[in-house]
Amino acid sequence: MAAVDVTVKALESTTISKTKELKGTEKRDSLVAIEKKYQAQWQKDGVFQPDAPSTDEVPLHSVSAADLRKQYPKFFGTMAYPYMNGTLHAGHSFTVSKIEFTAGFARMQGKRSLFPLGFHCTGMPIKACADKLINEVKMFGQEFERYSDEGAAEEKTNTPAPTTHHEDVTKFTAKKGKAASKVVKMKYQFQIMRAIGIPTEEIYRFADPQYWLEYFPPLCQRDLNNFGARVDWRRSFVTTDANPYYDAFVRWQMNRLRELQKIKFGKRYTIYSPKDGQPCMDHDRSEGEAVGPQEYTALKLLVKEWAPEAGAAIKGKVPEGANVYFVPATLRPETMYGQTCCFVGPKIKYGVFKVSEEEFYVITDRAARNMAYQGIFPKNGVYEKVAELVGSSCVGTLVHAPLSVHKEVRILPMESVLPTKGTGVVTSVPSDSPDDFATVTDLAKKADYYGIKKEWAELEIVPIISTPSYGDLAAPFLVKKLKIASPKDVKQLEEAKELAYKEGYYQGIMKIGEFAGEKVEVAKPKVREQLIKNKEGFAYSEPERKVVSRSGDECCVALMDQWYLDYGEDSWKAVAMKHVGNADGNGLNTFTSETKNGFEGVLDWLNQWACARTYGLGSKLPWDPQFLVESLSDSTIYMAYYTIAHYLHGDIFGKTTGLAGIKPEQMKDEVWDYVFARRELSDDILKDSGIPKDALASMRREFEYWYPLDLRVSGKDLIPNHLTFFLYIHLAIFTPEYWPKAVRANGHLLLNGEKMSKSTGNFMTLDDMVRKYGADASRIALADAGDGVADANFEEDVADNNVLRLFTLREWCEEQVKDQANLRSGPKNDFLDALFENEMNSIVHEARGHYEDTNYKLALKSALYDFTSARDFYREASTAAGIKMHKDLILQYIELQALLLVVIAPHWSEYIWLEVLNKPSTIQNALYPVVPAPIPALSAAREYVRATSSNITSAEAAQQKKKAKGKDIGYDLKKPKKLTIFAAAKFPAWQEKYIDLVREAWNPATKSVNDKELNGKISKMGEMKKAMPFVQGLKKRLVGGEKPEMVFERKLAFDEVKTLENMVPGLKKAAGLKEVDIVEVAEGGKSGKVVASGEVKEGLPLPAEQAVPGVPTFHFENVES
Repeated sequence: MAAVDVTVKALESTTISKTKELKGTEKRDSLVAIEKKYQAQWQKDGVFQPDAPSTDEVPLHSVSAADLRKQYPKFFGTMAYPYMNGTLHAGHSFTVSKIEFTAGFARMQGKRSLFPLGFHCTGMPIKACADKLINEVKMFGQEFERYSDEGAAEEKTNTPAPTTHHEDVTKFTAKKGKAASKVVKMKYQFQIMRAIGIPTEEIYRFADPQYWLEYFPPLCQRDLNNFGARVDWRRSFVTTDANPYYDAFVRWQMNRLRELQKIKFGKRYTIYSPKDGQPCMDHDRSEGEAVGPQEYTALKLLVKEWAPEAGAAIKGKVPEGANVYFVPATLRPETMYGQTCCFVGPKIKYGVFKVSEEEFYVITDRAARNMAYQGIFPKNGVYEKVAELVGSSCVGTLVHAPLSVHKEVRILPMESVLPTKGTGVVTSVPSDSPDDFATVTDLAKKADYYGIKKEWAELEIVPIISTPSYGDLAAPFLVKKLKIASPKDVKQLEEAKELAYKEGYYQGIMKIGEFAGEKVEVAKPKVREQLIKNKEGFAYSEPERKVVSRSGDECCVALMDQWYLDYGEDSWKAVAMKHVGNADGNGLNTFTSETKNGFEGVLDWLNQWACARTYGLGSKLPWDPQFLVESLSDSTIYMAYYTIAHYLHGDIFGKTTGLAGIKPEQMKDEVWDYVFARRELSDDILKDSGIPKDALASMRREFEYWYPLDLRVSGKDLIPNHLTFFLYIHLAIFTPEYWPKAVRANGHLLLNGEKMSKSTGNFMTLDDMVRKYGADASRIALADAGDGVADANFEEDVADNNVLRLFTLREWCEEQVKDQANLRSGPKNDFLDALFENEMNSIVHEARGHYEDTNYKLALKSALYDFTSARDFYREASTAAGIKMHKDLILQYIELQALLLVVIAPHWSEYIWLEVLNKPSTIQNALYPVVPAPIPALSAAREYVRATSSNITSAEAAQQKKKAKGKDIGYDLKKPKKLTIFAAAKFPAWQEKYIDLVREAWNPATKSVNDKELNGKISKMGEMKKAMPFVQGLKKRLVGGEKPEMVFERKLAFDEVKTLENMVPGLKKAAGLKEVDIVEVAEGGKSGKVVASGEVKEGLPLPAEQAVPGVPTFHFENVES
């Protein structure tokens, strides 16, 4: 831990260039001191260490597991365990906050609430970084003293912007992942280690991968404790064989999946790193997350006659009589009947690669490297280049085109051919490819410019596919429709290509060839099979986009024997689809349609996934120990391991035994089966394992109680891999009773409205955040950041402002309790007291709804911002009315404020609870407050008071503006003023018809109206401008809970005149008024009665006519002082 302490000091001195600079920290420091105190106390008291009901309390299976969970309600939530190659950053914190808040509210619902966290160490990243450091220590010395900055300009690698375009319309492509969005700036690993705060003299230790496992988990735990996270650390562990218990768990899992025939062995395409000598899966990549193999059909276009320059270039390098093929790769083999030429990039360098003594392929080096690992060349990994050709030299070469109605076609130039896609050779089908049609049209127009014969580009374009929208020549149709003038109209061509491909694949009918009359999606695989069978083509695959391994190797695709999980197998996929569909409400709650659609999209395309590798850290595959279990395959059901981890070991490495006193070797596969409710106990299990029956029963109880998992929280970028694997494996291993209940996917976190990036300085770790703003203010800003799948935004201003808010609110609470003898006591009044108490009750109910829906931004608004606003109004109105606030209500407010905020700001709430209110035990065990339902009449009166006060202020401000512009307002602002409030006794007659419309449209069951239908009827009456505000007011009252009969009978839920009378003292003081009169206006607005004197007044001023019940109007005038 000494090294950890050094890092802490280094991190303290780190300056963050683009984040907000604080000007004063006294208030923050005061809040942080309290946070530290209670964090230590919570850990000491084991507040966040829940257990299942013991078998002594409730004997095992004396009640069913489901009944036990009903008797003793529980919540079990987890997030993806963080990878231990660094400290937690603000993005981690956002995900933590979602599960953290949910676990906190579950406690308030009276549930035993479990939030455990482990440390992920499996896979390549740590090992790859450690290996780099080994080399760098050799190069530069133990403390890198031989490294020189000279000539070592920082390298910056930018990932191309992701595109929504799909090369293969049948396949889903993830738009963005973590790896895809990273920017790498530093050349050496030791520089990266320095950047994250590791002292230079300590870095060499990280050349040992095991040191990472010892170093970063304590920092992760420290940062989360400082954040106030409600984590049960007893259940933590590291992955890999560094923990023999977890290692046994992974081996059991893999054995059972193999027995269930979910793990299979065979040849399959996989992303592969030649440098590492193994498959490169998502977590092994520094670039290209969620990228898979793209399978093509490679065609063999036999050279019949060389262009002179190319013929000269290969002379003597290819044996006489050998067959040389240009090899284009296509995603649309069904269109090959329409080939009219074959394109090469004129500036691209091509190799002539030897396949055998009689066969050679013309392709790019990149394509040859891919093919070398797919069994296409004689020796795996070897691709022999016998000659090199520039694309321009090949133009004019005559080749045989398999399947084409034109048996022989020419090689022609195409500027847009990419050496990084396919083979660099592109066959042309202008009937169905807009790019090809635009190019051959351009070539024919400018034949002399391109140095070709015009007729080479003018072969007949034959209809291949008939489509309902674009006819049987889709490409020419779309080029004309979208007004594409040349191959340089890239944007329009991209759109045309997408339209042609989708229409052709899903709606097209073949017009030519052996499969004429069949749908394209049916014929496509048949044409491909025919080409391969006739040896006129072969299967070829490459990465969909660039993939770079953690070791810095650009990956290819290999066809190799390997162990794989058979995701996508029909019956397994059907079960997963049904669970995600959640038609009966007993499946998976995904919270948003975006998340549900994401799962369904991935389930549609996801298939076989390599689950083993030879390099990195991990657990050995039990039946084939030369392989390690891949990092996304050992992390699918570890949530079950949390339930019993503390029974197995007493530390994260499993060096000390846990509550059950069990050794790793005793955890045989049959024991795991029993503990996880997959089989019952037998004498054989007891005998073979040597584990006491009581210990086994206790572990079985823990699993049966805590499972199923109630909530899994993760970033949305894990839907294409981890989250979908998590579902698949749960459904395979466990019975339906224990399948996951909910997955909440959150967006990425922006910082101050911009993407987080170390290179720009707009970056914060969790430690940075908490040091800067304290835990509670940070938590508030995270709650405020957002709740949906869209990217959220952590605003430092929100955190900073809430430091002041929490400090000030704490001071006020302390003062009120200290000086409570000076507050009013006795009976509460029926105006300000009643309104305040009712509003508190309303907000308590409102906040509960938001917490239950996991809408924490809205919960924060209710629990803090609205609640303090209610207090402010009560305080200011009481002062204006010249009365003191009521002691009971103030103490009630303080207690409720602490309870409402404990989920989000637990330290502040704990202080108020224990040290201000002197409660006997921690607020972490307090239940959510139960208060009476709000009274609609009081809620309506409160809204009326708020609106009327605001309208009076606005009316006077408007008069002042008029006066400032030199207009006559009828009175002198500087002299004593009188305000007359006109309150209408009845609604205007014209509103009757709209009352009837709303009554007819109101649905009491759904508490809503059909707005489209209602608005249509209103518009026909020709009074939209006048009618709509009135109708909106009616709907607001109905939705707010007022009784429909009160609304439709045109009665206010409260006594307007009495409410105004109660407001008079406060209005006088707040607005500096000498007198306030309330006039109850008769229908028509010409006359009315002064409420105080009963005097009837005729000829009232114009504002009186505009008053309606609930919306008074105002008139200002001067009076004698």
